[in-house]
Amino acid sequence: MSVKTYAVQGMTCGHCVSSVKEEVGEIPGVTGVEVDLDSGRLDVSGDVADDAVRKAVEEAGYTLV
Repeated sequence: MSVKTYAVQGMTCGHCVSSVKEEVGEIPGVTGVEVDLDSGRLDVSGDVADDAVRKAVEEAGYTLV
């Protein structure tokens, strides 16, 4: 299992964080998701492709940078 760190642009509130956590958490192979609103940091634990994370973040309405 690995942990990958990403930067998410566009989050402004707790609801934004919840949306990103929910979408990314539904990706097969993800075992954990942590999101920091202030820094825009997204930590994803598990065996998952970067493209899948990008798609989930975009589905939540935000941009992976």
